[in-house]
Amino acid sequence: MEKVVRIYKFGEEPNDLDYWLTKTEAERLSALESLRDLTIKLTHNGLKPGFQRVYTIVKREQC
Repeated sequence: MEKVVRIYKFGEEPNDLDYWLTKTEAERLSALESLRDLTIKLTHNGLKPGFQRVYTIVKREQC
């Protein structure tokens, strides 16, 4: 697979649907399987997909 980078101005990006409609059914299913495998792999390694949460405890003076 050839790697291609294209730069677009904000608001002029092509629609994702247009991209996927240019792909064959087999290519779309292959991409879906890759994403599914990645999600399963991350979940089984103890990692959960999503945003990392950071907590900070701040001690305040009594009023």
